[in-house]
Amino acid sequence: MTPEASSGSAATSPFPGVPFTAAEAAPPESTVRALAIGVLCGIAFGAANAYLGLRVGLTVSTSIPIAVMTVALFRLLRGTGTLLEANISQTTGSASSSLASGVIFTLPALWMWGVAPELLQMTLLALCGGLLGVFFMIPLRRLLIVREHGRLPYPEGTACAQVLVASESGGSRARFVFLGLAAGALFKALTSWARVLPAELHARVPFLRKGEVGLELSAALLGVGYILGPRVACIMVGGGLLSSLVIIPLIAWWGDARTVPLYPETESLIRDMTASQIWSRYVRYIGAGAVATAGIITLIRSLPLMVSSFRASARGFGLQRARDVPRTDDDLSAAWLIGGLAVVLGILALVPQSFAPLEDPLARAAAALCVVVFSFFFVTVASRIVGLVGVTSNPTSGMTIAVLLGTAGIFLAFGWTDIGGKAAALVVGCVAAVAISISGDMSQDLKTGYLVGATPRRQQLAELLGVLTSAVFVCMAVLLLAETFGFGTRELPAPQATLMKLVIDGVIDQALPWSLVAIGAGIAIVCELARIPSLPFAVGVYLPLATMTPIFAGGLIRLLFDRRRTSEGEARRDRGVLLASGFVGGEGLLGVALAAAAFALGRRPEGFGTGWLPSELLASLAGAAAFALLAAWFVRTTRSDGADVSERAESS
Repeated sequence: MTPEASSGSAATSPFPGVPFTAAEAAPPESTVRALAIGVLCGIAFGAANAYLGLRVGLTVSTSIPIAVMTVALFRLLRGTGTLLEANISQTTGSASSSLASGVIFTLPALWMWGVAPELLQMTLLALCGGLLGVFFMIPLRRLLIVREHGRLPYPEGTACAQVLVASESGGSRARFVFLGLAAGALFKALTSWARVLPAELHARVPFLRKGEVGLELSAALLGVGYILGPRVACIMVGGGLLSSLVIIPLIAWWGDARTVPLYPETESLIRDMTASQIWSRYVRYIGAGAVATAGIITLIRSLPLMVSSFRASARGFGLQRARDVPRTDDDLSAAWLIGGLAVVLGILALVPQSFAPLEDPLARAAAALCVVVFSFFFVTVASRIVGLVGVTSNPTSGMTIAVLLGTAGIFLAFGWTDIGGKAAALVVGCVAAVAISISGDMSQDLKTGYLVGATPRRQQLAELLGVLTSAVFVCMAVLLLAETFGFGTRELPAPQATLMKLVIDGVIDQALPWSLVAIGAGIAIVCELARIPSLPFAVGVYLPLATMTPIFAGGLIRLLFDRRRTSEGEARRDRGVLLASGFVGGEGLLGVALAAAAFALGRRPEGFGTGWLPSELLASLAGAAAFALLAAWFVRTTRSDGADVSERAESS
């Protein structure tokens, strides 16, 4: 980084004056290399996040890993780069992760209905949601970021700003991201490409009818557990234990004497099913009921904050833009907002593919209106909520469920209840979900820019570029994964999309196994009464226990570092976040690459298989040993004294 670009010093922390870079300074910002690196990182991490979200129903923030990688790549290319260039790069790249969240939380349901979308339709929907999220945030920046500075902390945005400022004096942090990328990809290759290790380990529990525990050998899930922390990881595995060691054995015991199938299953008897079949036929409906109820509870709890946030945020649309503003307060004009809304409405109302297979012009117009109204409300709400609790605690799922309930209710009232009506309701939820996710990400990016002294107009244009460039690649990754693995399968359960499908089916068809859904709702309510966060527990119930156990292992590793409250312990914890983010990115990228290879070959790569081991027991032991070695390497790498010495030397 060039030191003359800043008004502060990397040694002064936190920010003694806002902004860190003076408004009078004009360092390079939206350069070609900054935008190019941001676009490339965004495409890579967007595809990886799409894969992760389809597996476990959540995504991770990529702002800090992209910021760290940008600094390293600048040094690799030309040796220097400005602080504001790095900020523009991470702003451009981080948009892809939010866009991926909205897409994979909703659109896979179309495959489950048998109306798989085309790439053009998916891209148009992602673009519309991204544009709404960006344009609605233009007039809100001065209110939420500037006027509320000191009251709305925007935790991820502030942390990213600290990382960027600290990087001015150098740093070896980027190597942890690259190490994580390599390790995550290598471990995924061993389990899913070469297949020299089993992808999952399972063990029967003695004296418990069809009781089973498992472990998925996944570097990404280990990293997710570390990022989430010990408390959330423990709650999630608790839900998994309830599902595998209580609910499945109870269903097996109760169904042992039944001589007819239990709805929704119409052919097989419970006594003839395996534990995984009981999970797929019954437990996933219980889990879906728990997740939906937890999301609605989270939304209801947030209602007072949402109402006050909407009232305060809506006032931001009336703020006047002065003629002569400093560089650090220069936003895009209102014409961009008006033009963007016109473009989105035109695409949704006039392009036939946007609401396919819906053909009724009146229904299309109603759906387009629902998109704009719901997106406007929830964007203004989400942008303020993330300022208080951060992106990871933003109730995006609950807001999307509310959008779907409202839209499906309108469609039911007008009689638009065929498959076209269902698909259109889901499309409304998709665009709104993308807009909500993008607005939360952009709020954090604008906070980072406000602290480091970026030009808001350039950040807003960079976010638009990130949306435009990542939309098609994220959607291509989703299509590849659909062709290779399918959705609603054990490989890619797509939990959030399955939940959205159940919500729409429940409202329009009114033909769900409501008894199972009600059991899940009861579980979520009991969790709330016991003061246990219901949403992570419900996710644990919904997903297989094997998926939860590596997350639990990652949470335990995080606990090991969190117990040390010293500056050295905090540095190790932060290095672990970068390494864990690399795990997620590496495994996700290789997962998408495997899907692309399978699509090109017409079959999944077979690899070598575990036949090199003489028995299934030895294969399981080899897999467990490999996962233990990966966890041990993670701990050793983040606790490396050499890294501590290097960072202390560079900061001095």
